Amino acid sequence: MNKSRWLEVLLAQVIIYFLIWLFNDYLATILSLIFGSMCLLILIISIIVELIEPSKVPRWYFTTMTVSILAPLLAFGIFVIIGGELAWLNE
Repeated sequence: MNKSRWLEVLLAQVIIYFLIWLFNDYLATILSLIFGSMCLLILIISIIVELIEPSKVPRWYFTTMTVSILAPLLAFGIFVIIGGELAWLNE
């Protein structure tokens, strides 16, 4: 996977997460927490397994998993910067 491919993946995920943040902040919070934590756990397990017994897993796998962890955080950051509020917390 070339260097620009991970940037495309990051941009696509941020756009999708950001649109969800704009339309439904409660759903976006739940999805971001679930998908972000799932990717983090899978990445941690993959790294541990890779340290124990090296395999031929390509480097782009780890890059994609890292991007999948960062995308919801970045979308949330953009949401907060533009003045978005977590309305469901105020109810």
